[in-house]
Amino acid sequence: MHRDVMAIILAGGRGSRLEPLTRDRAKPAVPFGGIYRIIDFALSNCINSDIRKILVLTQYKAVSLARHIDMGWRFLCRELDEYIEVIPPQQRIAEQWYQGTADAIYQNVYTIEKAAPRETLILAGDHIYKMNYAEMIAFHRKSEADLTIACLPVPLATAREFGVISTDAENRVTSFVEKPETPPSMPGHPELALASMGIYVFSTDVMYEQLFKDAARKQDSSHDFGKDIIPGMLGDHRVCAYAFRDENRKQAAYWRDVGTLDAYYQTNMDLIQIDPILNLYDREWPIHTYQPPNPPPKFVHTDPDRRGAAYNSIVCQGAIVSGGQVYRSILSPGVRINSYALVEDSILFDNVDVGRYARVRRAIIDKDVRIPPGFDVGWNHAADVARGLQVTDDGLVVVAKSEDLERFTPMGG
Repeated sequence: MHRDVMAIILAGGRGSRLEPLTRDRAKPAVPFGGIYRIIDFALSNCINSDIRKILVLTQYKAVSLARHIDMGWRFLCRELDEYIEVIPPQQRIAEQWYQGTADAIYQNVYTIEKAAPRETLILAGDHIYKMNYAEMIAFHRKSEADLTIACLPVPLATAREFGVISTDAENRVTSFVEKPETPPSMPGHPELALASMGIYVFSTDVMYEQLFKDAARKQDSSHDFGKDIIPGMLGDHRVCAYAFRDENRKQAAYWRDVGTLDAYYQTNMDLIQIDPILNLYDREWPIHTYQPPNPPPKFVHTDPDRRGAAYNSIVCQGAIVSGGQVYRSILSPGVRINSYALVEDSILFDNVDVGRYARVRRAIIDKDVRIPPGFDVGWNHAADVARGLQVTDDGLVVVAKSEDLERFTPMGG
């Protein structure tokens, strides 16, 4: 167990590109795959890597995130110096909210100092992947690095969304450019760039030194690791790149930034494939989450025109498919599909109720929404837009949490 390592998960992002799913919750708290929250992947990676001192730094709309961690992640033992601690902005050092990723760590330096970790592992709370951080820490120590950055190749066309790294033959970072307009390609692979995953292992003393130096720059810095800290370290510190090796046990490495509604939808839809790209059924690398005491899912009615059935779908506990038909969809806990209803290629969050003869296609329906009898979502985009529903560039319809659809005249039937 890595008792001399502390993990810090940055979970304060607004997630504005995921609205309306982030209208009432932080991006790491957005539900995923029926029963999970996005942050469960970073937290599970920590637990599976035997890292048991974890700080979760929150900022915007953090109530549901804090509640989720409190209900599902309080199994560590304080008496053994194991914990997951949710820390909102305290303005102990500065009088403003976090100005950047580095400032978020800087404002919590005193909490980190109490634990006195040899290394500090810094993670984002909004990515979907499985990774053994212990191997990265071992690489960091063996390389005698001051900072180690996890990285993976990405297509050159998308590399401008990342920090892009160049290395020498010994994996030492020679350049780091945050979100470049013209990303440099990898030697021998002109179609790829080496991208930072936003996963850092710092030798803690070096991290303190860099954070205090950056904080002293006041207005001359955006107080961000990618923009300020890392480029400033390359000249006089040993910064190494660690090639991402995931625990997904598939042919291709799996890491997803679900930063947009369409990317979020596609990553969820990956799960319902016959051989899903992301393996959630691996007992050697379980993804933990909060599991409320729901009954098993139930399928009701067998008449040819009124059969409760779900095909190529994920149906979670507490869901009832009562005489409706479900295809290629994810039904979260407590969902009810009533008789003669049709759901296709959709994600339904907790407690969504689809009325009789209603139809839902290529949609994300947030929690506690009731689809009225005979109502259509996703079948007529002009009608969806006229109702004020969000329709993405890829034609995905998103219904916000607790949206009152009863005020519209039912369609279909």
